[in-house]
Amino acid sequence: MIPFKTTFKWFGKNDHKKASIFCTSLIVLSMGYSANLTAGSLEQAKRLHDRLAGVPPSEQIILDMAQLIDDNKPIEAAYMAMSSPAFYSSTLKLFATPWTNIDQDSFEPLNDYSATVIGMVRDDVDFRQILQADTVYVGDDTLNLPAYNTNNNAHYQALEDGFIDLQQHLVATSQSSVSNVPADATAGVLTTRAAAKAFFYLGTNRAMLRFTLMNHLCTDLEPLKDNSLPTDRIRQDVSRSPGGDSRLFINNCSACHTGMDPLAQAFAYYNYEFDLDNDPQGESGAVVYNRAGQIDPETGTRVQAKYHINSTTFPYGFATPDDEWQNYWRSGINQHLGWSDSLPGKGYGAKSLGQELANSEAFAQCQVKKVFKAVCLRDAESNADLAQISASTDSFKQNGFQLKRTFAEVGNYCMGE
Repeated sequence: MIPFKTTFKWFGKNDHKKASIFCTSLIVLSMGYSANLTAGSLEQAKRLHDRLAGVPPSEQIILDMAQLIDDNKPIEAAYMAMSSPAFYSSTLKLFATPWTNIDQDSFEPLNDYSATVIGMVRDDVDFRQILQADTVYVGDDTLNLPAYNTNNNAHYQALEDGFIDLQQHLVATSQSSVSNVPADATAGVLTTRAAAKAFFYLGTNRAMLRFTLMNHLCTDLEPLKDNSLPTDRIRQDVSRSPGGDSRLFINNCSACHTGMDPLAQAFAYYNYEFDLDNDPQGESGAVVYNRAGQIDPETGTRVQAKYHINSTTFPYGFATPDDEWQNYWRSGINQHLGWSDSLPGKGYGAKSLGQELANSEAFAQCQVKKVFKAVCLRDAESNADLAQISASTDSFKQNGFQLKRTFAEVGNYCMGE
């Protein structure tokens, strides 16, 4: 037998790839595995595991995955990789966390928003529920954790600090049972504490709509500009002649606000309340919701005062009376987002708005695009990439909107790179 050290002289100075395949092949032969395990399938299995779990696999896992690949069962191989706890605590955590904050920082602590995404992917929940369900994921009762609290993130910080296995210890509960939001006003991650802290913080609640579009339909407001729509629902705080030039409103401001304001009205009863003087960052704040009979003293209705802010800017503008939203983007150029014909395109509150957004073609395609970038470590570039995005979007819809399967499919597409 040729000495192991001498064997490496066969490879060039920088030929690490061949050396790695050779070493893996030696492991296979030494363990008596089937000779049909090729270096290609071993390398693909290793890459698939790396992309999905982000940690080195055990020898047994890599061999089993390679055998599945050779047996033409690549989806099963991907699910084996996703059985690693790291898929949940690392891959999915980094995948979901940017959606929870305005800076789109991947390294923010675990919170009720990101934990709920992780739990829904793990449980193969119809991912459209992420924008409409009365659900939040918390650590289970076997853990010695601070209880879920509407005024802090201690529960989730403890989960992260304790390196808790999220695959094993996240459980679903009703959001309405642990928060200040009633069941019919919950809207999945949109009404979590983390989302409220980021997007209901001060302002006019338009941020919640904008970042929901960015995070879940993969578009910002700029590409959705359409100045051909009615301006009747644009609020009073928008000047009709900014800087004394009405052309700016007609050609720029109205193009966004005609569609945005009627949709953001869905959040009219929500706010994030905190002590601005003593806690300016809102670390101890909580999401609040004006239930029936709760009247805001400034508006005289259930509508939060922020919806009537700067009302003297244009007093003849729209004064928000309730939370009835309407999707003006069902007409005009933004029909391309693929709105569902089975829905009316209008309603009351965040839950029905979440349903409208989650049933769009743009929502389905966006999830696949985000998975592609997370797993392939790049945006789609070639015609083959775009074809894969299209195929996986169709599969996503046909397989109950299960995002874990999308990870498996995209992982298989990229493992040969």
